[in-house]
Amino acid sequence: MRALVRDPIRAANLTGAELVTGDMGDRASLDAAFAGAYGVFSVQPAYDAPHFDTDEVRYGVNVADAAHAAGVRHLVYTSVGGVERGTGISHWTTKWEIEQHIRALGLPATFLRPVMFMENHASEKYGVTSPTALLRMIGPGARVQLIAVDDIGAFAALAFADPDTYLGLALELAGDEVTREELVAAISHATGLDLSTAPVAPEILAAQGINLDNVRRGGSFGGWQADIPALRELHPDLMDLPTWLDRHGVALFTSRTAS
Repeated sequence: MRALVRDPIRAANLTGAELVTGDMGDRASLDAAFAGAYGVFSVQPAYDAPHFDTDEVRYGVNVADAAHAAGVRHLVYTSVGGVERGTGISHWTTKWEIEQHIRALGLPATFLRPVMFMENHASEKYGVTSPTALLRMIGPGARVQLIAVDDIGAFAALAFADPDTYLGLALELAGDEVTREELVAAISHATGLDLSTAPVAPEILAAQGINLDNVRRGGSFGGWQADIPALRELHPDLMDLPTWLDRHGVALFTSRTAS
């Protein structure tokens, strides 16, 4: 197994993979990294505006083109839940463009479409103690689907291990579905944090370049359609929110709030 890294010194503590130096913006480095590979797992980094959308498409297309040129037999691409339903959100439209490019190349592929990350609620920008906390943008009573990032990796591993089942599939991925109130209660109970659900002030959203209509329309905060019971048949260890909090979340919240 190879892992593409931009800085091998910073990535030196990674184990279990051969580190290959490269960059998704550098097609030649991708050609070298993919030579002789059976499969490629493609996910693009989340950069900030103004270059996020154009860079994401460029990187995703570069990965797909290099995989095609290398004769890769299975590309697993991480997109986003609801991408095919035309939300109009620019950084979701970019993922649809990449999906369509992969199809146009005729690459054997699996498309993973995760919903809202559980880890978002412990992140610096959107975490529960941030002025722009994502849970404060969720409307009262709205139902939201969630996925743990480890489970995205688990589905990628399943896809590579069982191409007969997964090639050609597009899977919307979620491990739980909760209301805002249930989300707040679960995190508060597990961490002891006193969480606010007061709406984020418009001026704070504007200063951060966040469009609340886009955020809410993104999953329609209830519009994601992952079939969680069917996904759990494929991956029995799929984490719901309490399980994620117990295994990973509490430690993540603790490290974030302590820093």
